[in-house]
Amino acid sequence: MKRIGVFTSGGDSPGMNACIRAVVRSASFHNTEVMGIRRGYQGMIEGEFVLLENKDVANIIQYGGTILKTARSAEFKTKEGRSRAFENLKANGIEGLVCIGGDGTYTGAGLFHSEF
Repeated sequence: MKRIGVFTSGGDSPGMNACIRAVVRSASFHNTEVMGIRRGYQGMIEGEFVLLENKDVANIIQYGGTILKTARSAEFKTKEGRSRAFENLKANGIEGLVCIGGDGTYTGAGLFHSEF
């Protein structure tokens, strides 16, 4: 994979920034670009992508919450919303996703994976 996406979804929780940092640093080591997706699934639908590099995740692990922000998305629960999210991922060359969240995040990711 040449480019992956990372997002946080659901409620803020401790360690989200540390996870984002680990994804970016690991991907960088493997020459893979990371696109941060702001505001979780809603940002995926609305195309809120930002390239994340090592410098962007320096000194974030001591802060709570998430630098990418998080939001719940009623629109992602619809087939049309998920389809729009998929088209935005394709248009931005994102070949894989790292989902940071809880049960709702992974339920959505499982459904998304099965459809696309």
